[in-house]
Amino acid sequence: MSDTLTGVGGRPLSKRGERTRRRLLEAAEAVFAELGYHDASIVKITEAAGVGQGTFYLYFTGKKEVFDELVLDLNHRVRQAMTEASSKGKTRAETERLGFAAFFRFTAEHPALYRIIRQAEFVSPEILHLHYARLTSGYVAGLRQAMEAGEIAEGDPELLAWALMGANVFLGLRFAVWSSTDPKMVADATAKLLRKGLGK
Repeated sequence: MSDTLTGVGGRPLSKRGERTRRRLLEAAEAVFAELGYHDASIVKITEAAGVGQGTFYLYFTGKKEVFDELVLDLNHRVRQAMTEASSKGKTRAETERLGFAAFFRFTAEHPALYRIIRQAEFVSPEILHLHYARLTSGYVAGLRQAMEAGEIAEGDPELLAWALMGANVFLGLRFAVWSSTDPKMVADATAKLLRKGLGK
């Protein structure tokens, strides 16, 4: 995501405008998660955000655009959380454990992530592809570096990245969204599996 936020027509936003845009995205997250894309409306989003409909159109051209921006916003926030946590790891296994724990915490705090990403498959497949491409790009680079350093077994880093990401997604769904489980316990158990699976 660009560091400079803009409204419709590319106009830069003031600090107040950035706060209003954030309120609209938070409202959209709640409305899309509760009602689904097709039953959600701009009226419901603006009501939840506490702004007028006219204000909405200063920031987004319509429902599809705010949905797409929401997917990218969630993507940015979950990647940021995982990157900040995993950067403290001293080994690849520790990096994976910390990154997973951060993902687990994020999904526990934002269960709408799963509902919205599932909707994107049908509403905006191009944004869904971008979501996963952004998640895997840094992942592949980190795994390739660990392979070159001899820290983990050689293999296809892209295939491994997708396999690990798939595990994260379903473990988060089972233990963070469908039930509330101690994130440290799940992360530690997952780390043991990863140490065996990654080799070396």
